[in-house]
Amino acid sequence: MNLHTLFILFLVILLICGHVHGRRVTHPPSSSSSSDPISDGVSDYSLQSKHILLPRGFQFLTESTCEQTYGFLPCTTTVLGNLFLIIVYGFLMYKAATFLSGGSELLLEILGPGIVGGLFLPILGALPDAMLILVSGLSGSKETAQSQVYVGMGLLAGSTVLLLTIIWGTCVIVGKCDLVDSKAIDSRDTRGFSLTGSGVSTDIWTSYAAMIMAISVLPFLIVQLPQILNSTSARHLAVLIALVVSVSLLIAYCLYQIFQPWIQKRKLNYVKHKHVILGLLKHLKQHSLGRLLRDDGEPDQHMIEKLFDSIDENNDQYLSYRELRALIIGIEFEEIDLDHDDAVQRIMEEFDTSRDSHIDVGEFVKGITKWLRKVMRSRAATGDAGPRTMKFLSDFRQETERERDLLHVGNHSETVEEGVADTKLNVIKAVLLLLLGTIIAAVFADPLVDAVDNFSDATNIPAFFISFIALPLATNSSEAVSAIIFASRDKRETASLTFSELYGAVTMNNVLCLSVFLALVYARGLTWDFSSEVLVIVIVCLVMGLFASFRTSFPLWTAIMAILLYPFSLALVYVLDSVFGWS
Repeated sequence: MNLHTLFILFLVILLICGHVHGRRVTHPPSSSSSSDPISDGVSDYSLQSKHILLPRGFQFLTESTCEQTYGFLPCTTTVLGNLFLIIVYGFLMYKAATFLSGGSELLLEILGPGIVGGLFLPILGALPDAMLILVSGLSGSKETAQSQVYVGMGLLAGSTVLLLTIIWGTCVIVGKCDLVDSKAIDSRDTRGFSLTGSGVSTDIWTSYAAMIMAISVLPFLIVQLPQILNSTSARHLAVLIALVVSVSLLIAYCLYQIFQPWIQKRKLNYVKHKHVILGLLKHLKQHSLGRLLRDDGEPDQHMIEKLFDSIDENNDQYLSYRELRALIIGIEFEEIDLDHDDAVQRIMEEFDTSRDSHIDVGEFVKGITKWLRKVMRSRAATGDAGPRTMKFLSDFRQETERERDLLHVGNHSETVEEGVADTKLNVIKAVLLLLLGTIIAAVFADPLVDAVDNFSDATNIPAFFISFIALPLATNSSEAVSAIIFASRDKRETASLTFSELYGAVTMNNVLCLSVFLALVYARGLTWDFSSEVLVIVIVCLVMGLFASFRTSFPLWTAIMAILLYPFSLALVYVLDSVFGWS
């Protein structure tokens, strides 16, 4: 069953699960001569509590009513009905996030880093969360908004905590390598689950991203000052000041992303380097007199040495910068717009271990062997480790295209190969994806909030905890899965990108989504009473932000610490609200 069929099935079930009414089975009054206990469906007998009462929250037929969103979307007051609606509307919000991501990625591929990568991409990534927060307190009376706004706060806190705890810790686990002198040794994982000897390492730029994330909690601290000082008169003013600071931080962060687009540039450079490896190996295979691999699947050193001789034009047993550049220019890299000098420089840095600005035959054999083994590992991960060179080069190309997707530098590899002539078509695709994602997010955000609120009423579970756990899975699942998968590839190279992406997503939550939330509270005159929720956000962001700001290596014990912060956050909110009465 394909996705479209499932979607149609969902809509059909949605239409069926609207208001359902049934006839009551009653006993007629004692004065009636009839002994038939079955109601005729018309007579209106007064009852004396002769219903069979089910436990609260599990009554499939109930006399309470619910309001249909937009007057036609289905609603229910039962637990299972609202759970089903949460799943369906959550799936639609997930699709909205996917469409927004796909559209923004196409624009990034066409226009490159800068305004698109630094402004539109982060904002569009946070748009589903911002939309849910907005509708949680926008509709209905002030009392209804005050009740439903806990859904928005739950989503805001849940998204931040999920990314920095479970997702962060999982990325460390799947990306672990041997740690030597606080640095991860790429693709060497011999220490198993050593809590101190195995883990990941990042670069200094990733630490800067963590610092920015820690600074982004400033508006939370400002808005909480009246509660800390036990002042009720200044709460409305504190919300306004925090809103101004939050918007200012949002603008500053977007400008920083535009004028310092290092994350987007590193994404593009990484993918280009993978294409250089692929193109060079394919070129060498096509121009070799035999196979690059022996029958046992190991690199053929003799054949690689013969290839070195064919590239060495002046036969001085060294490959110079000029000779390498001539080789790169002669290779047609169809998938990317390659800077030849940059590609040669990268190869020189990777192969020239003696740093004498030349590559001798030993360095060439060692470098090509390393690349071949990297490709073989990629193929072995798919369960097929045979020695045929072109087959595993094809597998490596497929992996490279998947990494393009995970890095958000283009969802559709075929659009790259179509060339400049199809740029207009790609722009149209991008705009349509962005429009579709925005429309879905705008239309189904309100019914999702209603379903969460109704589920809370049916189960007596606070709406905050439901939205804290469930909604981030809908709006952040695509990003989370991409981060986890990508963290497991080329560990040392991709760890910095993976964690920079996580810190950037949390920063946008703390400035964009909080700005929407504060504007909503201020405009509608709602009461800011989220001390425990804010405390959880501040604790998690500061602990993880400061921790990642002053170190670049993260052993496995840090992953355990991060994951345990998730249940700690839930327990802390429950204790502060239920035991100490903070809310």
